[in-house]
Amino acid sequence: MAEFREAGALLEGHFILTSGLRSPLFIQKMFVFMDPVRTERVCRALAEKVQATFGDIDLVVSPAVGGIIPGYETARHLGAKAVFVEREGGQFVLRRGFEIPAGARVLMVEDIITTGLSSRECLLTIKSHPGQVVGAACLIDRSAGKADLGVPLVALASFEVPAYPADQLPPELAAIPPVKPGSRSLGA
Repeated sequence: MAEFREAGALLEGHFILTSGLRSPLFIQKMFVFMDPVRTERVCRALAEKVQATFGDIDLVVSPAVGGIIPGYETARHLGAKAVFVEREGGQFVLRRGFEIPAGARVLMVEDIITTGLSSRECLLTIKSHPGQVVGAACLIDRSAGKADLGVPLVALASFEVPAYPADQLPPELAAIPPVKPGSRSLGA
């Protein structure tokens, strides 16, 4: 978390998260990812936790857009290949000639998990291809372990951040105009 704080990536206000929930805290991971040295440090640390938990990984698959950088950099430290899924017609698919080879030990790497929706969608796509999903990893688990991905999850940092449905906002959050900084709607 110190890396995110130092990068100015912890923002306070009223944010509409990728999940549609509202939160007083947003983690603008791109402030971390714009610094290659900082990105290398956090993804190396994630790769070390992944290696200790899952062993060798052959392929890292990440959801576009937010997971591409941490997926690639984590794969680099694992000595694995890195590919990503993209939304096509609202669904994640492998494109660009990417494949998941039979027998490959596959890890899904995400940037930040709140409800786990994007991660579960990504994992569903991965599981429709040959290869063995060994687990998932993320830089930050905003659910403090409550998001169920259906596979084991390794997180570099884990804590619970309040998130509310739009019709159940606390008064102090409702008084602030919402901002939607995420990327989910880019490929929808």
